[in-house]
Amino acid sequence: MRTRKSRSGQTMVEYIIIVVIIAIAAIAIFGVFGDTIRAKLGGAVVEIGGDEGAVGDATDTSSADYLKELDADGL
Repeated sequence: MRTRKSRSGQTMVEYIIIVVIIAIAAIAIFGVFGDTIRAKLGGAVVEIGGDEGAVGDATDTSSADYLKELDADGL
């Protein structure tokens, strides 16, 4: 009975490790391609009838500048 419980805990830890690796990879991908993703989503919003001015405001600032502003404001 003890080995079964040990294996169950080991499996849970393995799943947690996999989820953490996927989360880190997603953050890295969004960091590298953030500007492109924002531009593509902005184009999609305009196509379905969204506010083109808001899309322009969102895409004018690069991801790196946006993160710097967050650090400066403390938010």
